[in-house]
Amino acid sequence: MRTLATVLFVALLSSCAGSGGGVRTDAKEAVSAATAEWAAAFNSRNPVRITSLYAPDAVFWGTTAKTISPTPAAIAEYFKDVPQRPDARVSLGEQHIRVYGDTAVNTGYYTFSGPGRDGKATARPARFTFVYSYRDGKWWIVDHHSSFLPAP
Repeated sequence: MRTLATVLFVALLSSCAGSGGGVRTDAKEAVSAATAEWAAAFNSRNPVRITSLYAPDAVFWGTTAKTISPTPAAIAEYFKDVPQRPDARVSLGEQHIRVYGDTAVNTGYYTFSGPGRDGKATARPARFTFVYSYRDGKWWIVDHHSSFLPAP
């Protein structure tokens, strides 16, 4: 009897862990796509497109920010000048995605490129952590930290 109860309990836990509270079974791919969507939005140079990917309660610590952005208005303020750098781009590098039910973390690096102050092409590698929350059928950015890699 005890063995049957144990088997049923393990089966119940496995089904709950697999369901992720309604999260799609291909969650890692969806989080990867959400990160690629962020990169595409950044490369579009459209601040509204970029900020639309952040949840209303998101917190953002930008790559060049001197302060943290804890509100939608502060995040919008950070990205408001992106159209002034029409040739700036970001390309994604290595990513490590972990999914915990309706929460996911993507840690990796990306490279920002574009013309430098002298007009010559530059490439600045940076590291990132995106934290996503699955809400209303979508992975929303709820926390984003980015910082340039230190000089060697």
